[in-house]
Amino acid sequence: MCTVCGCSEGEVQIEGHAHTHDHSHSHSHGHSHDHQHDHSHAHDHSHDHQHSHSHEQENVVETASNGDLHYGKGAAHAHAPGLTQARMVQIEQDILGKNDRYAAVNRIRFEQLNLLALNLVSSPGSGKTTLLTETITRLGQAQSPWPMAVIEGDQQTSNDADRIRATGVQAIQVNTGKGCHLDAHMVGHALEGLHELQGGALFIENVGNLVCPAAFDLGEAHKVAILSVTEGEDKPLKYPDMFHAADLMILNKVDLLPYLDFDVEACIEAARRVNPDIQVIQCSARSGEGMDQWLGWIAERRAARIQQRIQALKSQMKQLEALL
Repeated sequence: MCTVCGCSEGEVQIEGHAHTHDHSHSHSHGHSHDHQHDHSHAHDHSHDHQHSHSHEQENVVETASNGDLHYGKGAAHAHAPGLTQARMVQIEQDILGKNDRYAAVNRIRFEQLNLLALNLVSSPGSGKTTLLTETITRLGQAQSPWPMAVIEGDQQTSNDADRIRATGVQAIQVNTGKGCHLDAHMVGHALEGLHELQGGALFIENVGNLVCPAAFDLGEAHKVAILSVTEGEDKPLKYPDMFHAADLMILNKVDLLPYLDFDVEACIEAARRVNPDIQVIQCSARSGEGMDQWLGWIAERRAARIQQRIQALKSQMKQLEALL
């Protein structure tokens, strides 16, 4: 079970791989993957304890004067019958700690490939896939196009990966089943099916969800939160963890603004209340507005990634020379 959201992930389908994924992998992760993922042991979730919902004893809920219930301190926490808040926090820390170890391996692989990895996060219907398709189409039309690939995360279907492949860019579909986010282990598996990415860009299109992907590091260089103007300007305040984790917010579908009651400045102000350092680009894949700024942002980060790699190699050379 994913204690961040309470989901049970079950069977995860990655093109070229098929394994049961339950967030409980305890093996070291060198990406050789010669182990078996059958997880055929019996697993009984029947709790024989009594659960009377005495939240006051568990210290997990506060009741406001208007009757609203607030679970946990600060950001909301998951709640499961029979588990105290302390136990839930411990399980969540264990899961996220394991995920972070996988993410660290992914990050090393991205650095070795000199590969800029971007984690695109949003709610369903934000226009993420349309924006991504237009992005890679435009980047592919450049005089010297970069190597590019996409890892597509959805609970079911390969619809979005098929749209990406139609542009000529390689894509791997990851179906998470009941899971509501990608994790670093899934991304590591998918990366094995992608080739010739040296010095390029990897776009990871996460499962549509403004909650859980905020907590799961995939090894990416940046999280990019995509928010459609059709969703309401208060979303950064309602889902603060996501916008706090993001380096960039793309305010998408701005071509629809004439037809909506949406306060752009209020939305940007809300995002910067959560994350004062977040950058904002107003964009429309349909009209093209903001696309050059978005592509420029990617190009700058890719150039920084390459320069970082060059500096690292120079440092290694100096260390070798000092030993000779």
